[in-house]
Amino acid sequence: MPASPQNSRRIMLLTGASRGIGHATVKRFSAAGWRVITCSRHAFPENCPWEMGPEDHLQVDLADAEDTRRAIAEVKGRLAVEGGVLHALVNNAGISPKGPGGSRLGALETRYEDWVRVFQVNFFASIMLARGLVDELTQAKGSVVNVTSIAGSRVHPFAGAAYATSKAALASLTREMAADFGPLGVRVNAISPGEIDTSILSPGTEKLVEQIPQRRLGTPDEVAKAIYFLCTDASSYVNGAELHINGGQHV
Repeated sequence: MPASPQNSRRIMLLTGASRGIGHATVKRFSAAGWRVITCSRHAFPENCPWEMGPEDHLQVDLADAEDTRRAIAEVKGRLAVEGGVLHALVNNAGISPKGPGGSRLGALETRYEDWVRVFQVNFFASIMLARGLVDELTQAKGSVVNVTSIAGSRVHPFAGAAYATSKAALASLTREMAADFGPLGVRVNAISPGEIDTSILSPGTEKLVEQIPQRRLGTPDEVAKAIYFLCTDASSYVNGAELHINGGQHV
């Protein structure tokens, strides 16, 4: 018998779960008793650092619109056996192509194909997932969190033009979604991380610390805590916000 919304545990769908902020987010929500369904281009890893199984992982290429639609249908099927509810959708997946030697790709150097791929993963996949799972989010009166970036509001020394503009578009989309999903009881917010200490930091990031009032990099766990806040009742009247997580770098 399918579990009812009242007795089922809270469920989150997280994209970009394979490293950094994604890893920390899985750990934070799992520790609080949530079921976390993760999405990644890769299959479920045998040496996974958290307690979950392949039934809580979904292999999907968000750069492929058709594969994204296939994944949405699969998620809906998995959720149906637990009452058809989704309490949180966190759009964390993001790609930022680089030039030779890891160099920044500006507007002049970025190929059309790269623009399209970046926007499909960083922008279009987010609204595709939210629209595709709107019934489940509405049933749970859930939350959507879009992960934008400090690069979306200024020219960044490492993040390329396609990445930056896709994140700026995602911030604008967050406002539009908040207005459209709000009447359904679904809140939509964004977090905008700055320089976070992960394994994918670009060389030279340490120089940016001098521009951060707190004089340090952020940690993935600090970002995960903010995501958790936006997915729980602690933020029950927060809708359409973009929360800056950058130690004051944006000021």
